[in-house]
Amino acid sequence: MIRPIRELDFNKILEILRSYDAESTYEKVNTIPDSKELYDKISAYVDTERFNRRAVLGIDIYRYGMFRHLEQVLIPAIFKIFFEKTIRLCVESNQYVFQNYDKKRIEESFISTGDGGFLILETPLHAVFFAINFELVVRSYNSFHLFPRMRKIIGNISLRYAITYDTLFHFDNNFYGSAIINNARILNKDNLNRCLLDESSVNWFLINIDGIENLQVYTIHDIANVYDFLDYDTNWIEDGENTIIPAKKSRYDGVINSDILKIGQIQSKEIFLNIYNLHLQVSMRIRSDAAQDKERLITISLGNLNTSGI
Repeated sequence: MIRPIRELDFNKILEILRSYDAESTYEKVNTIPDSKELYDKISAYVDTERFNRRAVLGIDIYRYGMFRHLEQVLIPAIFKIFFEKTIRLCVESNQYVFQNYDKKRIEESFISTGDGGFLILETPLHAVFFAINFELVVRSYNSFHLFPRMRKIIGNISLRYAITYDTLFHFDNNFYGSAIINNARILNKDNLNRCLLDESSVNWFLINIDGIENLQVYTIHDIANVYDFLDYDTNWIEDGENTIIPAKKSRYDGVINSDILKIGQIQSKEIFLNIYNLHLQVSMRIRSDAAQDKERLITISLGNLNTSGI
């Protein structure tokens, strides 16, 4: 059901330019040429109608620049540890939703900024699940369960998240598009460590599961009926592990509370974006990598209830 991301080839664009444009001209008198023929050819090749939507999860370590020099040097390494452990939680403990992913695919879909980055995923549900697992790993670190001596050196780490759902394209081994641009703008506007969504992400949940609030009552069987998941292998529902949205609903694990509220509007280029504040409470068990028999039930909050605008 998910169409591939539009990929643009640099050599093809260069070929069109060389056929319908001059690479350089240094005449004594400058003239503005007629560009209609080039515009038509470029437009036909790019074909923006073929651009598909993807979810982008933005993750940012809050006030990275305020850490002392040693801590700043260590944070990219600890972020990489968080990221790799989150990947494992996604593919091993949320097997139905992440059945199309492995470690390599997720890493290749991540644009790193050192103290965070932007992750390209199929749907906003994938983005929410990844954020939940990431926050669980960070909570384990902050509460001295993960590398406790390193935790004492670096100190507490706070994160802010943003989820957007818009067009993307792939060019020259990188991702570009409105989904990333808007995500970065939303993250930069937030100083309250929240999880913020654009209206397109909120509408995806509204159309597919009658609103993101239903995550607290849905089972993985309900998720299997979502249009974007219709071609997923349902064997992973019964045979796999699905900790965030289990096969049987319980008030003791999974999503136990969900709140969404519009908090403001920001301008991105020539359009205005409606921004929503998401707050989820999720209870999950996390196991020790060194000893699988050691585990702990942790309830985390993704985002917070502060609605002071943006």
